[in-house]
Amino acid sequence: MTDSWATFGVDLHLELTGPGLRVGLTDALRQAVRTGRLAPGTRLPSSRTLAVDLGVARNTVADAYAELVAEGWLTARQGSGTRVALRTVPRGEPKPAAVRRSRRSAPEYNLRPGLPDLASFPRAEWLRAARKALTAAPHEAFGYGDPRGRSELRTVLADYLARARGVHADPDRIVVCAGFAHAMMLMGKVLRGRRVRDVAVESYGLDLHWNLLVDAGLRTRALPLDGFGSRTNELRREGAVLMTPAHQFPMGVPLHPDRRTAAVDWARSTGGVILEDDYDGEFRYDRQPVGALQGLDPERVVYCGTASKSIAPGLRLGWLVLPGSMVAEVTEAKGNSDWMSSSLEQLTLAEFIASGAYDRHVRSMRLRYRRRRDQLVQALAERAPGIRVSGIAAGLHAVLELPPGTEQSVVQAAAWQGLALYGGSQFRHADVRDGRDMLVVGYATPSDSAWAGALEALCRVLP
Repeated sequence: MTDSWATFGVDLHLELTGPGLRVGLTDALRQAVRTGRLAPGTRLPSSRTLAVDLGVARNTVADAYAELVAEGWLTARQGSGTRVALRTVPRGEPKPAAVRRSRRSAPEYNLRPGLPDLASFPRAEWLRAARKALTAAPHEAFGYGDPRGRSELRTVLADYLARARGVHADPDRIVVCAGFAHAMMLMGKVLRGRRVRDVAVESYGLDLHWNLLVDAGLRTRALPLDGFGSRTNELRREGAVLMTPAHQFPMGVPLHPDRRTAAVDWARSTGGVILEDDYDGEFRYDRQPVGALQGLDPERVVYCGTASKSIAPGLRLGWLVLPGSMVAEVTEAKGNSDWMSSSLEQLTLAEFIASGAYDRHVRSMRLRYRRRRDQLVQALAERAPGIRVSGIAAGLHAVLELPPGTEQSVVQAAAWQGLALYGGSQFRHADVRDGRDMLVVGYATPSDSAWAGALEALCRVLP
């Protein structure tokens, strides 16, 4: 059967209505374009292909196409086929609501904290690792896979985390997940299953993470924060605490050694669990690296890491290093197979780390981010000497203290100039009734070409 529909190159779903085939086809195509179901530039099947698919004469399709081309809905050029016109609404036709949707223009400059420089993604090295990983991948890697993640990645992660972050990691205690948000979803489910009801969180952080715990049925309580980090001596009978001990987000302070010890003592005495978010622990500039809290007690601390800051969040790769007693529960929470993280991306990351490319990339970005941080500090000293800068010994952002009552006006002024800025109030827990005015400036976010403009725009809006 030479004209089998199974051989068609382009599928097009249409429901024909109306008094005749040609009119019905024309109306169906016009409606599909008018409502936006067929986007501008969409290539349509050839008249022959669509005719066979619909069981109509080829001339019927050709006539419908010709009528819609004449009306301005379609375009037809030799060699490029028939397509939906880039301007799909003919002159005089009322513009449909779907087309009238307002589009909020993106800011020209972005100083959002929590993002790396995406333009610096190591494309060539990643492609090299992907080719090698794909060539060496066993056939079973293309199946559903172990819910804990690929053993190749878990093995190299255990070695790397032990070497670089002081984590006590066994590959069998590592569960790969799709970033930190997925990790929180898993831990929320496990904690709820353990009858935990309350989780302490730092008084400044990301509401996205807090909300994921709340969505799991947990209550969050803000733990007070000062210049030495969270006041872990004020932990109560919560079943768990979520912390960023190496570099508090967003305030930028490391947790004082005495408070690290106090947190572990609390976990041991109450049976609580510490959820350690080590989101940017590899980026430090003016101090010795602060090792992972997990190294003090691997049986009471869940270590959470990702490639989101060190490489890019779009990879959607993170990992949990778990106490032995939690491995089975987290694995069960994730499901019977690894349906969240691509096996090929996991194998590529495993090769990227094993080859040394990951270390080289982190070192390169550490130097780049330090230069930007230094340029930020210098620019502020020259153009806004009254602004105090803190939290800059490590990480990818800085905290700028503002005069009382000015945070919202500065953020709004920045928006008017096409600069995305984030005020400290955006990261404040609802339990915190008052707080100082500040900006959290992500100096890693812009590309190299946009950095100078972003820095200039920032200085213009500061009081």
